[in-house]
Formats: sequence, C-alpha cells, structure tokens
Amino acid sequence: MAGNSFGQMFRITTAGESHGPGNVVIIDGVPPGIAISVADLMVDLNRRRPGQSRIVTQRQEADEPEFLSGIFEGQTTGTSLAILIRNQDQRSRDYSDIKDKYRPGHADFTFDAKYGFRDYRGGGRSSARETTVRVAAGVVAKKLIEQSFGGCVVGYVKQIGDLVAEIPDPENVTTDQVETMPDGEPNIVRCPDPHTAEKMVQLIDTVRKDGDSIGGAAEIVATGIPAGLGEPVFDKIKADLAKALFSLPAVLGVEYGVGFGCATMLGSENNDLFVPDDSGKKPPIGTSTNRHGGMLGGITSGEPIILRAAVKPTSSLPKEQTTVNRDAQPTTIQTKGRHDPCLLPRFIPMAEAMVAIVLADHWLRWRSQCGPSENLRARPR
Repeated sequence: MAGNSFGQMFRITTAGESHGPGNVVIIDGVPPGIAISVADLMVDLNRRRPGQSRIVTQRQEADEPEFLSGIFEGQTTGTSLAILIRNQDQRSRDYSDIKDKYRPGHADFTFDAKYGFRDYRGGGRSSARETTVRVAAGVVAKKLIEQSFGGCVVGYVKQIGDLVAEIPDPENVTTDQVETMPDGEPNIVRCPDPHTAEKMVQLIDTVRKDGDSIGGAAEIVATGIPAGLGEPVFDKIKADLAKALFSLPAVLGVEYGVGFGCATMLGSENNDLFVPDDSGKKPPIGTSTNRHGGMLGGITSGEPIILRAAVKPTSSLPKEQTTVNRDAQPTTIQTKGRHDPCLLPRFIPMAEAMVAIVLADHWLRWRSQCGPSENLRARPR
C-alpha cells in the first residue's frame, strides 16, 4: 500500500496494524550524535498509552519500544533509525461479530471499496494504534529541533464539546501545566485551564456512562522557531503541517493563527504590524500581534506557530446503530471492545509528534539549501 512515508529530509515510514504483532517506524535523515534512549521515548509514549486514566480506552499496552538499528552507545549513528513497538493486548474476538458489517464513521466501507478485502480487527492499518511509532519518531524530532535551534512543541486540549478553555498566552503554556493540575494530581484531560479541565472530565464521564463519545479541539504551539523555514509554493510549511495533522485519525479540521476568524475581518484588522524586536531570541524584526500564526507566504516568521485541530467523537460506540452489511442488507451494529469516550487526551502527544517531525524536516531542508544554521538568525537583507 502506498502512502506509508512522510517527509523529505527527515522522513518516516511506518508499518503495522492494530491487531498485528506490532508497529514499526524507520526514520531516515537523523543526524549522528543525538543522544536518545528508551526512557526518552517512554515519556511521550506513556502520554499516548491506553489505560492511563478512566476517561480513555482501557486496553492495556506497555508500549515499550525496541531499537532495531541506528543507535550505538546511546547515540544516533546517522544511518536509518528503526523502532519497533509490539502489540500485547489485542482482543480480536471483540470484532468477529462485525466482520461483515460496516461501522458508521469508520473506514470499513472505503477499505472494501478500494481493496475488496480488509482487516476488520480494530480497523487494521487505519487504526490509531499505528500512531505509537509516530510518537516515538516525534521524540527524535523534538530532540533534533531543540538541539538545533531551541525549538519546542507543546500541545493541549483547547475544547471538549461546548467547553472552551481560557488560554490567554498559548506560547507560555508549559508541558507541566498540561500534565499536572495545580494540586499535583495528574491532569488527565490535558487542559492547562484547571477550572475548565475539571468540567471537561465531568462531561467525558457523563457521555462515557451513556455509552456515547464526544469530540473537541487541540491547540499545538511551537516556540523558538526561527524565521525562514518553509517554501513559498507547494511545500508551504503551513501546508505540510496541515497534511501532518490531517494524517492523524479522527482529524476533521485544521487552522492556524486566527484561522476561520479571518472571514469576518477587514484587512486592517487582520494584518500583523511589523515592529523592532530586541529580545535577542528572534531576528530583530517581529510583529505586534500574531494573527498569522507564525507563518507568512508559507515560510516561518519567527513568531510562535499556533495550530488547532478539530477531532471528531470516537466512532466506535456500544450504542446500537443502523448500518448495512457487505451485501448492502440493512442491519444493526453495536461495537464491542475498548474505546476512548473522547480522543483528545491521547491525541495531544500524537499532534506534537507530527508538528515536530515537520519542523525537523524543514530545518534539515533549509540547512541543505541555504547553509549553516547561524544564518537563520541573521538580519534580513
């Protein structure tokens, strides 16, 4: 099946299915000398891992990665880096009753339309289980951008249902605020607005007990990103970031900066005015506002990149729904198995990973085209 690779200079290729032996990623383009360990990968894998709280799927997976190549004495060698994560808690029997039925909201029908055959166990290749190895690759990308230019990617839950968090300064949100409540308890919904986070947990609990699911939106912020990354036409960095996020399961919308809010603005309201910047963290030119979300003409401006992704409610429901079978005969369906009542809490490390992979790719592309990295901070001329 084509379409298993993403990126140019920092390129990932994945393989695996939800109920197969495991998932693997091969990463090409990783520079040598980056310190990386299983413990490093486990930080984000644990954030993505099922069974971490009562508001996510109760499938139990250790998600312990194995390095197959590209690592020697704790450092990348510069050759292809391969990482394997085995599946351990599959329950394929949960899907035997629906092997000839099409689950609403899933890719069952479209897989049959394309191939005439499909792996019905948990969605096969289209399952979010594949994102385990993307998250592992994202850790490598995060290390690369942090070491290369001080880049940092932080994601969090912005909205669940009609509950919207108050996040006045997205670029100042820290991972600690996303992962931990002010009292030290785990922030199981990953919303850095504690008051709204508690309401979000209650809402997810309510829909879970009702046998239903609910959607929401994630916000992903990249800071420390130098001006000059991206291309002006087909490989706009905003286009690659959108593709990266849309490639994740359940994403139905992506916007950046003011996003669809621009539709009601005048040009004088939408424009970000250029101003001198003496912070020393960016080129000496910045903007007074950031409605452009850190990208102009497909190229980074040096301001924080701010993206949002709309994530649909989980399609697998224990509630009975009407559908058809492969012979187009009407029937009903109830999805068994263990599923998230809300995808957002586990979506955050997936989204961070894909954003970091795009940034790592574009930085390596810039370096190969335009020269040493110190030029990224040079005054425009």
